[in-house]
Amino acid sequence: MVELQKRCDRNRKRPKRRSIYCPIHGCHLDSVSQKYSLFADRAGQLRERGMSRQNALMLVAAKTAVSLAGEWLEAFWCDQCQATKWYHVQKRDNQTYYVTVAPMELWQQAIGVIDPKGNPSVGEFTRTQAKMVSYQGGDFQFLG
Repeated sequence: MVELQKRCDRNRKRPKRRSIYCPIHGCHLDSVSQKYSLFADRAGQLRERGMSRQNALMLVAAKTAVSLAGEWLEAFWCDQCQATKWYHVQKRDNQTYYVTVAPMELWQQAIGVIDPKGNPSVGEFTRTQAKMVSYQGGDFQFLG
């Protein structure tokens, strides 16, 4: 009987499921993407998070971008909504998360996210050609 008690205690040390709930329905959300960390590149972004004006200005002047600890963008599936939505997640303490629908301006602060408008240094012709499923030779004629 003592052996069973030890095994049970050992199993309780496993990480618990993150307690992230749908802000609309209150049901548990299931992650369907990786976490995309956020960074701040302006003093105003740090001020919004409670940093003093002077400290925010000095930090942005010293570094190009400052990583925002405990904040990220992540996609979740909601059983009640029957949809996947992107959320801005803020970790408050070890087991508390604050979740809001991710606004568009936060995507510009995310690390490793592909710009939906594409690379600005790529021309329109190149972008059009890259979107083609198969090359049929419509734009060029090769002379043999």
